[in-house]
Amino acid sequence: MKQADVVILGGLSGITAGISCRRHYPDKKVILIRKEGTVLIPCGIPYIYGTVGGPENNVIPDGLLESNGIELIKGEAVDVDRKSKVVTMKDGETIGYEKLVFATGSVPLIPPIPGIEKENVYPVKKEFDYLSHVYRHMNDVKDLVIIGGGFIGMEFADECRKGRDVNVTIVEALPHCLQIALDNEFCEEAQKKLEEAGVTILVNEKVQAILGDGRVTGVKLASGQELKADMVILGIGAVPNTELAKKTGLELGFRDTIKVDRYMQSYTDPDVYACGDCAEKQSFFDGRPIGIMLASIATSEARIAGANLFSPTHHNCGSISVFSTVINDRAFGVAGLTERTATHMGARIVIGTAEAPDTHPGGMPNSSHTKVKLLFSKDTGVIMGGSMSGGKSVGEMINVVSACIMHRMTADDIVKFQMGTHPALTSSPIVYPIVNAACKVVIPLKGIV
Repeated sequence: MKQADVVILGGLSGITAGISCRRHYPDKKVILIRKEGTVLIPCGIPYIYGTVGGPENNVIPDGLLESNGIELIKGEAVDVDRKSKVVTMKDGETIGYEKLVFATGSVPLIPPIPGIEKENVYPVKKEFDYLSHVYRHMNDVKDLVIIGGGFIGMEFADECRKGRDVNVTIVEALPHCLQIALDNEFCEEAQKKLEEAGVTILVNEKVQAILGDGRVTGVKLASGQELKADMVILGIGAVPNTELAKKTGLELGFRDTIKVDRYMQSYTDPDVYACGDCAEKQSFFDGRPIGIMLASIATSEARIAGANLFSPTHHNCGSISVFSTVINDRAFGVAGLTERTATHMGARIVIGTAEAPDTHPGGMPNSSHTKVKLLFSKDTGVIMGGSMSGGKSVGEMINVVSACIMHRMTADDIVKFQMGTHPALTSSPIVYPIVNAACKVVIPLKGIV
């Protein structure tokens, strides 16, 4: 039987947990067990079919483990005996541990739609060989239907049209694509950008059945409309991969995720930790369980879990929920609460908006127009959320907003923000949109207006 101080079950967040453990406890032996031969970058999966040009260009090299002194075992763990602290592999090999980390991630949600099992209907699995198969078949597709208008569906639609003569249609049950993540004005902007690229978007529509004899030929909607389809992509979300955790006797919580405390330690066993999509998450704002699954949250939790394995070091402040995406060269980002979610919570808010080019002057090459919307608590002035659209700078600007939220900065704090600026890199300091959006709410928050 092999023996290790730490055994980690899983892929992407498991890598981060292992590196964090080795950083804090360099004398500990760490073994990572994973079923997949190759680990993909999850957020890059849609880009396999366009910009990146194949799954082989979207992988995390195993050398990252080797350089951090982490042993990799490729295979499937099928049982955990927590009393004896032993993991059993499918091939019968056993591995002993002192601390165990579940980083088993998630699997795609497959809805009970009649015909869902037909050939050329593909849920988005994080498997190299599977996605390679989809990639090869994509080149022969003429009519592609994507079920789900969230980030995965929108990004797939944007990427699959690149370099292909293909008709792409998104079917979304809600009134807007990206509605769970963005406020309406940003949803509408994103939809318009994708429609400009030639993608058809059908909202307020549900799929009733997938048509065809063995192989998909079309999609029937609840409205009675039928769409031609020789391939269907399912982009409607994911569920936690916690079957082994359940078998092991760990307590599961919201949506069958592993219940953990602020140190990522399981409720059931002090020597078992969990991080990533398989672990339960609480909102930064109200502490309630939420079902957000993001690589950024997973890696943050993994750093916390790895650091805490042998001594409490970091605690999880809760999920702020930071998103970003690019649709037809237009970037969209959101951090924390949107106006919709704040209203649903019953929060009293004040909203500040600002717009500016992301260069100064705006006529410089590659300049983009940036729109920013910030939400502040009407009672305390503390920032609660931010949304924006624009050029590539949005990807890092939304991270700045997330940092402001995490440190509970007020509008007054942000007004005094000292930004580094350059004509080719940022908006002018006079009209820097994050600061100007905050400036617009300072007086209302003081009750003068």
